[in-house]
Amino acid sequence: MPKSRPLTGNWRVARRLQAILLIPVLVALGLGGLRVKNSVDTLRDANDAVRVAELVQAANAYASDAINERDVSVIPLLEGKRNAPAVAAARKATDADARAFDAAVARAPRTAGLTRRIELVRAGEKQLAAVRADAFTARSSGVQTEESYHAVQHPLMELSNELGFGSNNQASFGRTLYAISLTQAAESLVRAIGTHLLVENRDALAEGELQTQLGSFSSYAYLEQVGLQEYAGAGTAGDMTRLRAALADAQKKGAQQTAKAAQDAKAAGQAFVTPPALTKMISEIASGKTTEQLAAEGITPESFFAASALAFDAYRGIEVHLTDTALASARSIADDARRDAITNGSVALGAVLAAVLLAAWVARSMSRGMRRLSASAMEIAAQRLPAVITQLSQAVPGQVDTRVAPIPITTTDEIGEVARAFDHVHREAVRLAAEQALLRGNVNTIFTNLSRRNQSLIERQLALITDLEEREADPEQLANLFRLDHLATRVRRNGENLLVLGGERPTQQWDHPLPLVDVIRAAASEVEQYERIELAGIPEAEIHGRAVTDLVHLLAELLENATSFSSPRSTVRVTATRLPDTRIMVEIHDQGIGLVPEDFALINHKLANPPTADADVYQYMGLFVVGRLADRHGIRVQLRPAAGESGTTSLVMLPGTVTWRSGTESDADTLALSAFKARATPGLAALLANGPADPFGGHEAWDDGIPGPGPAAPSGAPAATTPAPAAAGTSAPAPAASASADPGPAGPAAPSGRPRRASKRGRRPAKDG
Repeated sequence: MPKSRPLTGNWRVARRLQAILLIPVLVALGLGGLRVKNSVDTLRDANDAVRVAELVQAANAYASDAINERDVSVIPLLEGKRNAPAVAAARKATDADARAFDAAVARAPRTAGLTRRIELVRAGEKQLAAVRADAFTARSSGVQTEESYHAVQHPLMELSNELGFGSNNQASFGRTLYAISLTQAAESLVRAIGTHLLVENRDALAEGELQTQLGSFSSYAYLEQVGLQEYAGAGTAGDMTRLRAALADAQKKGAQQTAKAAQDAKAAGQAFVTPPALTKMISEIASGKTTEQLAAEGITPESFFAASALAFDAYRGIEVHLTDTALASARSIADDARRDAITNGSVALGAVLAAVLLAAWVARSMSRGMRRLSASAMEIAAQRLPAVITQLSQAVPGQVDTRVAPIPITTTDEIGEVARAFDHVHREAVRLAAEQALLRGNVNTIFTNLSRRNQSLIERQLALITDLEEREADPEQLANLFRLDHLATRVRRNGENLLVLGGERPTQQWDHPLPLVDVIRAAASEVEQYERIELAGIPEAEIHGRAVTDLVHLLAELLENATSFSSPRSTVRVTATRLPDTRIMVEIHDQGIGLVPEDFALINHKLANPPTADADVYQYMGLFVVGRLADRHGIRVQLRPAAGESGTTSLVMLPGTVTWRSGTESDADTLALSAFKARATPGLAALLANGPADPFGGHEAWDDGIPGPGPAAPSGAPAATTPAPAAAGTSAPAPAASASADPGPAGPAAPSGRPRRASKRGRRPAKDG
């Protein structure tokens, strides 16, 4: 008897979704789901506004107490009383405000603008300890101490710009609060610097320091007026009325304080001079009068500080009123939004609940199959398929079990159909992976076999050409032999490229380090137009033997590219620089037509991430080979536009793992020694003056380091034991560029691990390894 299935076991997905969503959609449309969402959004925004208002309130208190700490500390610190009770009390109040601010930050929303402003506050707080320690010392004298508190106070003040939710003009509200905060900060600086000027011994000041203090004092007095004007422009009529009332109250309190001070002085039998208004005090102090002259007018540290503190408190009262108003407004809106959200949500919830209960039993039967399908698909994608692909890439493809276990879902609905389709995709993916693995193995084998078969024939051909070159005296025939020699060398390099494509490494390597300049010369010798390559400023360093062959191969590809895609009349400059961390930067400059930025990005990406060998490798063989060789030894290769009008610079960063200093003698000393030898040897002097020999010009050639007549070395033949002419050049590298990062299929390849032949015409000496 067949096993029974649930009523909805074979329902189509569309039918199930209709059954689940029909009633909730109708209910949501009927009861105004959009209104519920708006209410919830408004509630969330209002709650965020409440927390922002609380944060701004804490920030303004923090900022006010921070600058007040600075002001009340002026006289004690200048008198050397760094532990005075007034200083300790002010700093204690500031620290308490900092803790309250931290608590408000923890509750605040994480918006982008608010987060950025809080980060600025944190950056300023980190400086507070240093500001306190350096206050009014040799490390922070004059107005430096007063202005240093700006790093803490100003970011806190800027948080006011985040206020305004629920107001008619959010930008105007934040601007008003910011303006009064700016006015308060300017007044605080006027109070601090003015008190400083009245207390400090001016005779002990450095030359020009008094003028600096007076200039700062006047500037901040002017800034206070700017802040008041900004407040008037941003505030309402009520805001201006409130400010005028606060300032009038401050003047009244000031008059009372003056009367009381006069009575106290009279009772004590002391003379008392009634101080002028605060505005007059500021102008008199800014005029540069001495403290004695100012005291004769009633302007003393005590009277000035008291008058300025009244203005400071007036501005602070306006600031507190604005923050309290913003907080109350935000809380009122939040309460209204909360009531609306609860009412609308309750109605909608009741209607949706019936729909959810009706749809639950339908969705339950559907969810089981979907969860099983999802879990099986995730297992295949994350575990089973990658495991099979890894096995295929690491083992012989025919020996790997490629059978696929089906997903355990047997229903005939859409879920079952998807399971069967996924099984089919799984089987096809495994089959294609097996075919690709087999194909890659075959291609690599073909590359390797083709290269190995050609190597011995090419070496025999090169040996024959070398023998003919050594016995040929006719310059024209010798030049033809040189061309033939270079063509054979390029064929050999193509074979070595095939080895790289096949994943093979050099079978033979150098068993001792080789100087960097010789490595570059060897690479230059692999280039057809080697006579255009000039070396300059190569530091004395050696390359590990294990990296010599691959580095010569890499540099040869880049040099061939530079000479192939630049004018035959231009030179290709090779320079090198030793970095402080032992790395060496080799630069190849050409004067080609250059590349567009998109080509640079594509080429550098391929150099950093060598692609898998495929049909495109023919077009980008040089690029592929350079990338793979660089990856073997941790070398970084990058192409960049030259600094001039055209051209490209190839940068090759050699890590410290393959290079080290070869001696203490500098490259400049080496060049000087070469110049000395040139003066003693006319043939060498001619080579140093004329550059690399031209195969068709009959210049002097090298024979075991002894200059003598005869044609120059062929392409692909570097200097043997004596410095090549290009290495002796001292001209600065010129910006250059190539038109392509790849020399093409016929481009050069660096030498393989086999020992090279040596000839009298300067070919690379045979390797020892």
